[in-house]
Amino acid sequence: MSISTSRSDQDYVLCALDRKLILATQSGLPLVPDPWATLGKELGLSADEVLARFQRMQDAGVIRRVAAVPDHYRLGYRFNGMTVWNIRDDAISDMGRQVGELPFVSHCYRRPRHLPYWHYNLFAMVHGTSREEVEDKASQIKAVLGDTCEGHTILYSSAILKKTGLRLRKS
Repeated sequence: MSISTSRSDQDYVLCALDRKLILATQSGLPLVPDPWATLGKELGLSADEVLARFQRMQDAGVIRRVAAVPDHYRLGYRFNGMTVWNIRDDAISDMGRQVGELPFVSHCYRRPRHLPYWHYNLFAMVHGTSREEVEDKASQIKAVLGDTCEGHTILYSSAILKKTGLRLRKS
């Protein structure tokens, strides 16, 4: 589980209980059928209150999301490709949304080009059990992008980077 930070809302004050909740989850949710109840028991809250606190922090922009962070390698997905696309500027918002909604795209975002060396402005991460599977998924993305795409490539991962979410100091 990862808790990702977003903007810091000036009107939201992180109380001691919210801080304890974040500290209790920053290494992951308990791997039990009802992690919210387990956290609540640890902190003297109901499962509903734990969920409500996360929702308030998300609504305030203190956190972006609470999400599973799978170990793709342990799941058999050993081929990880960051597909990068050169999309017409007038189509990037719509195309980025469509690509991001594909069920096999784990994350998708826009980045600035750095001409003349880097022409790509849309990034979409896909995972597969083989290089061919990643290339097939890239072909599906290309079909969605149609003539808005002026070029692309796939950058394959050579190492797994440490994935972490929000980290607070215990003090």
